[in-house]
Amino acid sequence: MTSDIKQESIKAILWSFIERFSHQILQIFFSIFLARILLPREFGLIAMTTVFVVIGNSFINAGFGHALIQKKNATIVDESSIFFFNLIIAFFVSLIFFSSSKFIANFYNEPQLIGIIKVLSLGLIFNAFGLVQRTLLSKILDFKTQLKVSLTTSIISGALAIYLALKGYGVWSLVALLLCTEFFNAFFLWVFCKWRPKFLLSLNSLKSMFGFGSKLFFISVTNSIFTNIYLVVIGKLFSASSLGFYYRAETFYKYPVVLINSVISQVSFPVFSKIQDDKPLLKNLLQKAISYVTFLTFPLMIGLIVVANPLIEIVLTEKWLPSVPYLQLFCIIGMLYPIQSINLNALNSLGRSDLYLKVDLLMKVLIVITILISYRFGITIIILGQVINSFIAYYLYTYYVGKLLHYPLKSQLNDMYTNLILSIVMGGLVYSLNFLNIENQLLLLTFQICSGVMTYFTLCYTLKIDLFINLLSIIKNKSKSL
Repeated sequence: MTSDIKQESIKAILWSFIERFSHQILQIFFSIFLARILLPREFGLIAMTTVFVVIGNSFINAGFGHALIQKKNATIVDESSIFFFNLIIAFFVSLIFFSSSKFIANFYNEPQLIGIIKVLSLGLIFNAFGLVQRTLLSKILDFKTQLKVSLTTSIISGALAIYLALKGYGVWSLVALLLCTEFFNAFFLWVFCKWRPKFLLSLNSLKSMFGFGSKLFFISVTNSIFTNIYLVVIGKLFSASSLGFYYRAETFYKYPVVLINSVISQVSFPVFSKIQDDKPLLKNLLQKAISYVTFLTFPLMIGLIVVANPLIEIVLTEKWLPSVPYLQLFCIIGMLYPIQSINLNALNSLGRSDLYLKVDLLMKVLIVITILISYRFGITIIILGQVINSFIAYYLYTYYVGKLLHYPLKSQLNDMYTNLILSIVMGGLVYSLNFLNIENQLLLLTFQICSGVMTYFTLCYTLKIDLFINLLSIIKNKSKSL
């Protein structure tokens, strides 16, 4: 049983990584291309609508996606009921979003938002059509099909957005990117996924999953509000360009973090749910997940902090340089975010979404407090408040994981301590290269990146880090089999 789960998990992680990596690479390429063409203000306008779109999608899913994965013996009645429930909610939420366009535009004092919001409201409906299919694919760990969907969607949507940007459509090229992504994602999920809903809507079926799903629904909605409330505050108090710098920095640090976190989370929750009754095994897999994720995220985030300035200047051009200090602070959050996510998946797999809700509510209070304290002092201090909250959140989640799985904060820190030290050493070496006075920024950046990668892996190999040796063994075996 343990061997089967291990092999299944490794296979799923590899396909999930390929799916997420290819999707992220395309997303990074299109995003950079658009950032070089468009102005920070145009990204700021899109950021102003983000919170409302995210909240809308949270209402549509209503927590039933995770409930469907967590339920061991879900039936076609369960699946179809969730599908049609999602569609009904999507139409209502889309209508509310559409009708609120003038109010939102007046709030930000940006009349251009009226048309943008009306068009983006259609994306909520498109999203609802593919939610169950994606959930079922994740449940059976079929990330190969999701790879086909995401690649096709990204290429079509990104190419169209670049074409519109080059033709001078400005912010509407970003609107087209978001809308087409939702449409083609749903379309290709129907093309590549064999599952089809039956015309069934059982209230009893929905009720059976409501206990678990309702807590996650509430958490999802409040998370959508409070995670994106910074966009609302900054968009209201500062200029659209300032919000664009903040939004670009936040998006930039998330590229590697979301890639790694989505791979681990997509696999860990279904796998954890399958072994929820075997706590020693669950703890063992949780330890491995944390070790692997910190092995990747710590050097990436510390390296990004060090090379942020030349990276932004070269990749996004000088007009985006004000986002550099924001990016460096966000990277600290990026080191903690995937670890939090893995701990949360462990709690949810045990059916303890009530504990998740308890911690989540406390964090919402802290977010409000930090915003009330920090907004007077500028965007940098606002982000610093987010960093502090991130440390507090991680401590609280590990407190409950420690109680349920006997894997407390101290043990987790021991498992990631080596990865942190090696990453700091690597970061120090990369930073020291700035004193070579290399005037060519591209040459400096290339030298820093190559030196950082070689230093980190050399240290891991020289010190015989078990995790690194195991990764090499897995890659070697998989290469042979391919």
